[in-house]
This record gives sequence, C-alpha cells and structure tokens, in this order.
Amino acid sequence: MFKKFLLTLAAVIVFSTGNSYAGASYHEAYQEEDSWLESYNRAVFSFNNGFNHYVLMPVSRAYRAVTNQFFRNRVNGIINNLEEPLYAGNYLLQGEFSQSGVALSRFVINSTLGLFGMFDVAGGWGLENQPTSFDDTFATWCIPDGPFFMLPFLGPSTPRATAALALDFTADPVYWAVYQDSNVNSKISYTYTGIKAIAVMERNMDFLNDLEKNSVDFYSTMKSAYLQNRKNKGCFRNADENPAVSYDFDFDMEEEEEDIADELLVQPLGEKRSSRPQLLVLP
Repeated sequence: MFKKFLLTLAAVIVFSTGNSYAGASYHEAYQEEDSWLESYNRAVFSFNNGFNHYVLMPVSRAYRAVTNQFFRNRVNGIINNLEEPLYAGNYLLQGEFSQSGVALSRFVINSTLGLFGMFDVAGGWGLENQPTSFDDTFATWCIPDGPFFMLPFLGPSTPRATAALALDFTADPVYWAVYQDSNVNSKISYTYTGIKAIAVMERNMDFLNDLEKNSVDFYSTMKSAYLQNRKNKGCFRNADENPAVSYDFDFDMEEEEEDIADELLVQPLGEKRSSRPQLLVLP
C-alpha cells in the first residue's frame, strides 16, 4: 500500500508541477524566491538540523569509530552496486541506451567478480560509474522543477525531486528482491535504508559541520548550493545551452581505494556521485 501511495503521489506532483509552470522557462520555476514557503522551510530545516546533530551524526560517528576505511569502502561499494539496475532503467527512459548497457554490465560484473560490489572490477575495465535517477529522467523530459521546499528528514527538495524520490523508492531493487514476503521486505528495506543514511552521513558530516560553522545563514547557504547544483540538470530542448556554474557539494558516497585495489586492478564504487536525492537528513 505504501508503494502505491508513493506512485500516486509522484504522478500528482509531476502533473501538477507541469501544469503550474507550463509557461515558465526551464529553470525559472525554482529560481523564484518563494517567500510564502520561507517560514515552513526554516522550521523544517531547524528540525532536520537538530535530528542530524543529536541522532544521525552520533550514530555515524560510532560507525566510523568501530570500523576502518577499508570496511566502509566495501559497504559503500555494495550499496552503490545495488543501485546500478535503477541507473540502467533510467538511462533507458532518457534514451541513453549505451549508458544503460554500461550500468547493467557494471552490475553483472561487480556482483560476481567484484564480490557483490565490494570491488569495482568493471571500473577498472573502463566501465565507469555514472549514477542517474528519476529526477534526471524528469529533467530530460523537460518537466519543470517547481519551488524549493524542505522535506522532514530528507532535506532540500522541489516538487519534481520529491516525485522522483518516491519513484526511486518504489523501483529500488532491494525492495523487489524481497517483495514476496512482507515481513522480510519491511525488515530488509528499513535496515537497508538506515545503513544508507548512516553511510552517507559518515562521508559528509565533517563537510556539513565545516559548512555550518562558516555560514552566516546556514539555511540560505544550503538552499543556494542545492539550487545551483540542480542547474546542471538539462532538458533535451536545452542541450546546446552552456552548462550553469554550480557548487560542487557532494551529498553522496565516494571512495578512496587502498593499495590492494591497484593489485586487483579495480577501483572503488561511487567515484562519481549521483544527483538523486538521498535518504540522508540534510538541514
């Protein structure tokens, strides 16, 4: 039932966004100052920031304390590998058939020779990790972004990004792998989601803390960075436009491989980060 609700929500958001901004330029919709949402956004931002500092960051610090970098890289690799089928499907929807084949090949190779994705054997063979999502697919289809707003627990978003996130959840390969057993499905899905949130926060909490310390208005900084990064998502009609300048704020997983990787001629998964909204509590 929850998955059906997410699909319905995604459809409603996409179509309502398209109708509301049918006459707007591609990026105009989310460049507006949406002052009527300001109070709500700041309230949710404050809640998310508190949850980060008092719940998610302490758990992520504990995770870092009881593991080494090599172990964390393997966990990140498995998580990234499980998302390759989702990348392959979205590249098909975007008309990028060659890249879809690359993503599917990466999944097969790294799931076998790479030990379930712990090592990026495919990357060592020239098949690079290129994450994508339903958000990128919607952008390719020229669906307008809509106004900026904050989601509880999930952080910065827009109507299009929220619809894409709902579809990403619904199409998650982990969910479908255990779909037949509802009890097992819930336990595995929630555990997997929690592990992803902790892993992503562990990678980014130092950066987030530094960003907060050096920001006069942390909310405005996060909003500006989020919207700047979204300017790189292009509609097919705007393929000839010059890419927009963006802040390279990475809210996903990246790998720093050990010397053993060179001996195995492999690279860690996730060197290029996905633009998909993550299950990470961002302020």
